[in-house]
Amino acid sequence: MNDLLSGILRIAEIGGPVVMILIAASLMTLTIVLYKIWQFSAAGVGRHAALSEAVAAWDAGDRSGARAALARSRSYLAPVIDMALSAGRDAENRLEAEAEMRFARLERGLRFLDSVAQLAPLLGLFGTVLGMIEAFQSLQDAGSQVDPSILAGGIWVALLTTAVGLVVAMPTSAVLSWLEGRMDGERVIAGRAIQTILTPLGGAGASPAEGRNLVPA
Repeated sequence: MNDLLSGILRIAEIGGPVVMILIAASLMTLTIVLYKIWQFSAAGVGRHAALSEAVAAWDAGDRSGARAALARSRSYLAPVIDMALSAGRDAENRLEAEAEMRFARLERGLRFLDSVAQLAPLLGLFGTVLGMIEAFQSLQDAGSQVDPSILAGGIWVALLTTAVGLVVAMPTSAVLSWLEGRMDGERVIAGRAIQTILTPLGGAGASPAEGRNLVPA
């Protein structure tokens, strides 16, 4: 751990303020990613077995079974589905708005990750340009006493910032794509559940209130 920390500090010292900014962004990114993983797990993202069972029972006309299955669900979408069970067909917009509000909570912080994924390579390139300018200035100051090592040293230091920018951007982009993919799946699940409850096959033409009195076939 001490060797890793000393290596990071040495890279920051060589790369200058641009690398310091990138390291700070990477630490913030890591914090947000760990928090999102915990938040997704706590909210039950991807774990909708009981909720799907409730929706299927409602679609088949088993109203009491649907409510019993929903009571076992720990999904963050359970309150929305519970509202749908008691709502009429004209409540679709309201239900979608309730679901979007919960999606917005889960997506909080993703915009920052997107910014880091896009700006980190640009920051690295900016640091490289600054380093190249400094290297050529040193070369000019040397005059006729040109030492190739001066130019080579300046170039590798300059390219270091680009490497750090890519190291920060690539995993951030991968994690962001994974998180956004999970949220796209959640939207599909919520939309299908709401539509199924509002227009069930087992109780077509009946309102949710009337459907409670239906006896399963």
